[in-house]
Amino acid sequence: MHQPLLFLLLASLFPLHSLAAQAPEFVSFREARPVLEAMQASLPAELRAAGGLAPGAWDQWVRGRDRLIRARIAQGEGLTLTNLLRLGVTYTDQRRIPFDLLERYGRDPAVNSAAERRAGDLIRALSAPHPNAGLLLMRNFLRESGFSLSSPSGRAKTKAYLLSSLARQRDEVRSEQEQARMDHSQLFKNRGLSTDSDLYTGYALELHLKDLLHRGLLKPGAVRRVGIIGPGLDFVNKKFGYDFYPPQVTQPFAVIDSLLRLGLADAGSIRVSTFDINPLVNRHIESARAQAAAGRAYTIQLLWNWSLDGGDSFREDFSRYWGQLGERIGNSVEPVAVPQAVRSEVVVHAVRIRPEIVARVTPVDMNAILQVQPLPEDRRFDLVIATNIFLYYDAWEQALARASLAAMIRPEGFLISNTPLPAAAASGLVDSVRTDIPLRPGLTDHVYCYRRQTVRPAI
Repeated sequence: MHQPLLFLLLASLFPLHSLAAQAPEFVSFREARPVLEAMQASLPAELRAAGGLAPGAWDQWVRGRDRLIRARIAQGEGLTLTNLLRLGVTYTDQRRIPFDLLERYGRDPAVNSAAERRAGDLIRALSAPHPNAGLLLMRNFLRESGFSLSSPSGRAKTKAYLLSSLARQRDEVRSEQEQARMDHSQLFKNRGLSTDSDLYTGYALELHLKDLLHRGLLKPGAVRRVGIIGPGLDFVNKKFGYDFYPPQVTQPFAVIDSLLRLGLADAGSIRVSTFDINPLVNRHIESARAQAAAGRAYTIQLLWNWSLDGGDSFREDFSRYWGQLGERIGNSVEPVAVPQAVRSEVVVHAVRIRPEIVARVTPVDMNAILQVQPLPEDRRFDLVIATNIFLYYDAWEQALARASLAAMIRPEGFLISNTPLPAAAASGLVDSVRTDIPLRPGLTDHVYCYRRQTVRPAI
């Protein structure tokens, strides 16, 4: 099919007026007030101060807080760079530094030496004329952060930054491990906003969707509109850190594939909106949409790591999910080559996603903790999915998001999360199904969902 003809076809499927939507708005004082009053003891000091529970104070605070949250994006990119330093395999042959070795950094000469050499190798790779896509992202981040790779002194300064970041991550991991023993639901509230992701989340969501289907809470063909908060831009995640494939977005397509496989959605009507504050994520999805409009597919690399934590039953089930992922939205193609250093621990299959599927995903710049997208009733979401998102925020901000996101969900629709959300304030969302995912004896993961009430309680 000629490209102009394909573009006209896509335009007929997705007319401009159907993609246009009202810009996200900050949660108003009236909408936030029930949460503010119910959780006064948990509020930041500036909101607990005299006069804090007033429209003017709220409007000033929410805009300032939005700026602070968006500033955490740079922290997250710095964390991605540190994970690349610890775990990347394309630019060095030095030993990797997983979490068990990271804990020994600073007091183990062998780990210290590996870190020094990895930092030198990474700087050489970042300084190369034509780095790969992931390295280019990291080079741009360093440049925007005020670092230069063009002189010996600039490279020395960059190396010192890399190694200090490694020490900082070591200390953060220790602190988070202590906190996880008490409360996992706010584990990353002091961490930068990272975009990393992995396929386990898609697997857990498919099990949860299957659970909702079997319980009769979702009907075949009933899902037409899905919102995904924080779709991720997968590149050198914190656990495995593979850097041999280009940055990619996988969650929206994994969700579509699961919905089609379970019969919950139809390929001709499913629409997905992604909500993120990270310009890198939003631009990446917009670029994929532009390529789709020109008739070009979007390819994702799907990794299955043999060391994934879990028992035999879980690993067998996850392997089955991995093997069939993408079969409803594209076709298998030759994957990227796996470097020799990690060939024994990971296998890859790749899926070329059809342009008409890619065109069904629309990015929106929105802070899902403090903003909502006003939607008419016929455009509200059947599902809003927020995995690995809420643990970056305090309990009262989680409660605020639970209350405000309800306005974007149709009656009897669901907010789905792998973090339990506080129910201290009226939200219009009631606790519904919790899906338990046994990983191995003594370790069970959970996915939660919250159902939108047919009639929202009066505020």
